[in-house]
Amino acid sequence: MDTPHVIELQNVAYSYGSDALLSDVTLHLAPGSFHFLTGPSGAGKSTLLKLCYMELMPSAGQMTVFGREVSDLRRDDIARTRRRIGVVHQECQFLDHLPLTENLSLPLTVAGRDPAEEAENLRELMTWVGLSTRAQATPPELSGGERQRAALARAVIMDPELILADEPTGNVDWEMSLRLLQLLVELNRLGKTVLVATHDLNLIRAAKSQVSVRVLRIADRTLQLSGADL
Repeated sequence: MDTPHVIELQNVAYSYGSDALLSDVTLHLAPGSFHFLTGPSGAGKSTLLKLCYMELMPSAGQMTVFGREVSDLRRDDIARTRRRIGVVHQECQFLDHLPLTENLSLPLTVAGRDPAEEAENLRELMTWVGLSTRAQATPPELSGGERQRAALARAVIMDPELILADEPTGNVDWEMSLRLLQLLVELNRLGKTVLVATHDLNLIRAAKSQVSVRVLRIADRTLQLSGADL
């Protein structure tokens, strides 16, 4: 029996009121694949990621997540399915009054798991993203690059199967961009499926030297496989 795609969109459209943002989008994310999503600002990259995360639902077409048709999922089913997805948002949102360790532990608390029992995993995760010395720092004390690495750590603390990242390097310098890319590549090599929305073609070129990637482009409200020589 074939392994189902992690995400499958078939002729999906999304409209906001009378405005069509996406139309006739077909997408298949195989387990363990690495995709980049490109397109100009306002093309619908963030909207497509929100569809994959089920924050938005299609206006038309069929969408399955981990082999299940999303239109058949109840609210509790969606909440459970989202635990299998880690999201790195374009703007990192943290609770400024809490130290970094508690901010990163919030997904565990929401899922009903005891952060104290996950303390060792949390320490290893903070070491992996290079933030072990910043455990007690509050978000306002972090640099832009530290915040982005913290956002990635929070996204993967539940050991998700799919990582969605929306312009994760948009607010950091090139050196930090490469560091964040390396973390995403390491996750992919561990078998995670990765989808990164970006406008940075240099980042895509850097990734292609390390892993097999496919480049998708949103243009004219639909999705195409990029044929560009990046």
